Amino acid sequence: MSGVEKRFGATRALRGLDLAVPAGAVCGLLGPNGAGKTTAVRVLATLLTPDGGTARVAGHDVAREPDAVRRSIGLAGQHAAVDEGLTGRDNLRLLGRLHHLGGRAARGRAEELLDRFGLAGAADRLVRTYSGGMRRRLDLVASLVTAPPVLFLDEPTTGLDPRSRRQIWDVVEELAEAGTTVLLTTQYLEEADRLADTVVVIDHGAAIATGPPERLKESIGTRVSVTLADAGQLGRAAVVLSALAGNGDVAVDQDERTVEVVSRPGVTVLLPTLVRELDAVGVVALDAAVRPPSLDDVFLALTGRARGGAADAADAAADAAADAAADASAERKVA
Repeated sequence: MSGVEKRFGATRALRGLDLAVPAGAVCGLLGPNGAGKTTAVRVLATLLTPDGGTARVAGHDVAREPDAVRRSIGLAGQHAAVDEGLTGRDNLRLLGRLHHLGGRAARGRAEELLDRFGLAGAADRLVRTYSGGMRRRLDLVASLVTAPPVLFLDEPTTGLDPRSRRQIWDVVEELAEAGTTVLLTTQYLEEADRLADTVVVIDHGAAIATGPPERLKESIGTRVSVTLADAGQLGRAAVVLSALAGNGDVAVDQDERTVEVVSRPGVTVLLPTLVRELDAVGVVALDAAVRPPSLDDVFLALTGRARGGAADAADAAADAAADAAADASAERKVA
């Protein structure tokens, strides 16, 4: 997509969003709640019509060729869309028939997917008896009934326990290895690290950074912190951290007796070196930590604000408007 705009009343949910995903690649779309990730997916999936710019999926324009786009994609949204009153097997067979597969083809495709993604043992159980992770996995598998070349996954692991999250990751990795193009929205940098070839960070509906996960993290720097036994040593500790991190912007908290700094990009701080340098100037540390940047660190460095503030609340309102508009659009298409 290029320069895509989407408005809901006076709110601009997408503000000239640019996004390119090569065929066969996995792109991670990162950002806080309400940043425009879901709106972007819904535009690409033809559930919402863009107000400006252009978007193409598998070579088809989303506004002029929506039917061709829909034939080329699979979509797994934030909430499982399978029927809880049916078995896993019947859900997949029903979807196959709805996609105009013949009865035999629909049954065969259902069996293939159930076996391939480890759901055969639960195939004859009602979906309402599935765990959250199994339900999300079935929902993802349901988006593959037509073997689409492009797959949209909108925060597929939100709310799942670590084991279920890893199971979803395994499915996505298998699809990527088979050549499926995947656009994955997520709030988890760890998820993007493992799955994505390229990461796009968006804020307020616009892309603010693009690149491989490692390069994105390296651009932020490492967070270094120490907690001291004696508040009188904070000044000496601040000098040590500033020198090691190549950064004079050190945060000192007298009450908590802590010193913290984020290193300059490309500067590596090792924990043994930190402890040795503190000891050399007589600083006694009760705790010392060196950790890679998290999603919050990346987002804060790129936007100048933490997630969950008032600006995010405004973005969340735009996301709620996108939900309502997408639901209304889907109802019109079904009718």
